[in-house]
Amino acid sequence: QVQLVESGGGLVQPGGSLTLSCAASGFTFRWYAMSWYRQAPGKERELVAEITTGDSTNYVDSVKGRFTISRDNTKNTVYLQMNSLKPEDTAVYYCKPVGIRSWGQGTQVTVSS
Repeated sequence: QVQLVESGGGLVQPGGSLTLSCAASGFTFRWYAMSWYRQAPGKERELVAEITTGDSTNYVDSVKGRFTISRDNTKNTVYLQMNSLKPEDTAVYYCKPVGIRSWGQGTQVTVSS
């Protein structure tokens, strides 16, 4: 059974930083690309960042240069380092293995002064 547990969200001021973590289990983590999505109130869930099994990364234009996705295959964990946060980054953030239909509970990120 696939399990994804996101953590690290919270309330941060504009310009601040947060690091999200996602602990995965129930599948062979190192075999899958991993992604981070987010869903803001009243909006559709959008892909934010993706990391392949070979550590290649892709980002949505709105977070390029500010967010960094990484993975630790020894810990079955994917991370999202978020810097220079903006109010428009406010959303629930989810991780997801590419090609597996499973979601965690998400972690709330609120950027506000």
